[in-house]
Amino acid sequence: MSFDPASAGITNATVTEHAFIESGTNLSLPDNDPSCGGKSQVVSVDLCRVALQIATSERSGVVAEIWLPGSWNGRLVTTGNGGLGGCIDYSGIAYTAKNGFASVGTNNGHNGTSGIQFLNNTEVVVDFAWRAVHTGVEAGKALMQPFYGETAIKSYFLGCSLGGRQAIKAAEIFPDDFDGVVAGPVGSSNFITPAFWKTTIHEEVLRQCDMLDGASDGIIEDPILCDFDPAPLVCGASSNSSACLSSAQVEIVRQVFEPYLWGNGTLLFPRMNPGGEIMSADGLYNGQPWALSQNWFRYAIYNNPDWDPAAYTLADAESAENLNPGNIRTWPSSLSEFQDRGGKIVMFHGLQDNQITSLNSPRFYDHLAEGMSYTPEQMDDFLRFFRISGMFHCNSGPGAWVVVSEK
Repeated sequence: MSFDPASAGITNATVTEHAFIESGTNLSLPDNDPSCGGKSQVVSVDLCRVALQIATSERSGVVAEIWLPGSWNGRLVTTGNGGLGGCIDYSGIAYTAKNGFASVGTNNGHNGTSGIQFLNNTEVVVDFAWRAVHTGVEAGKALMQPFYGETAIKSYFLGCSLGGRQAIKAAEIFPDDFDGVVAGPVGSSNFITPAFWKTTIHEEVLRQCDMLDGASDGIIEDPILCDFDPAPLVCGASSNSSACLSSAQVEIVRQVFEPYLWGNGTLLFPRMNPGGEIMSADGLYNGQPWALSQNWFRYAIYNNPDWDPAAYTLADAESAENLNPGNIRTWPSSLSEFQDRGGKIVMFHGLQDNQITSLNSPRFYDHLAEGMSYTPEQMDDFLRFFRISGMFHCNSGPGAWVVVSEK
């Protein structure tokens, strides 16, 4: 059966697929970029599959898949993308078609998960930013009358992460494209909510490490001894997805509780405290840039208020390390002059600190002792270091954190 997209008002388009797909078919997708994952998709309802290559400029184009179920509910759904967004969400359009929606998905103007095709081609960037979604939904709407004999009564958008951004952008610049949008977090599709950190992850941390000191009291007595493994949190075949994590999310948790290293493998900063996630969740792990770090890089390191923390890499850490603005680095190898004048230091760190990992203070203590060639007894002569179990950042916490002096 032939089909001319121009007859439906879709210009600059070439038909690449036009076929009836029977329910139960495991549809082969040989042209799906390897970085996008699966090479096939199970189709659960009878539908007509239309795939179009639509030119958006002389140097760019969008691939759009439009799936038209035989039992149509009168509505159209466009699915969003994720990451750098060059993958059609075949599972998404299969799911929505199964539920009676005419379904649209695009490759967002390029193929695969890399952004290399943005290089020196602003037209591809425009497709990625907004044009691909608009092009796809316009094509989908144009096919409703020829295939169903009537227009769609409602048009929806369903997306998360990049798809969340796409939804908001579409609502901003093309308010007529959609009657309703479902916009998930405008960030990583692997985002772990603060609530999950404070409940499921924290409970698993306690399960593995609370009893290391022989007391089940909700306190990690010494986080150095807690070798937390997030692997038990990964979703299995029969898991409740609301109480487990994807493999990618488990890797994020693992990285939080692993040291931050330079490219050559040397230590940049220690891992975060197991147990501190119950407070860190709302600050460091909430999916937003940490304001103090953002302001430091913008105004002290780069003198650029437009610096984007989302683009942060180890190169930025190296820039900060090399610049050392105002000689702020505080990492002395000797305090002999201070000691010689009779100076004393009381140093403490809460072991459930939710902002600065408590593992850095022992590191500093050891660095100073080594630099001064001091034994612990010699260090005690002018510096005492107290590690306070169950204390958050500077105060409060589930442990005995109040420090008082005896009279």
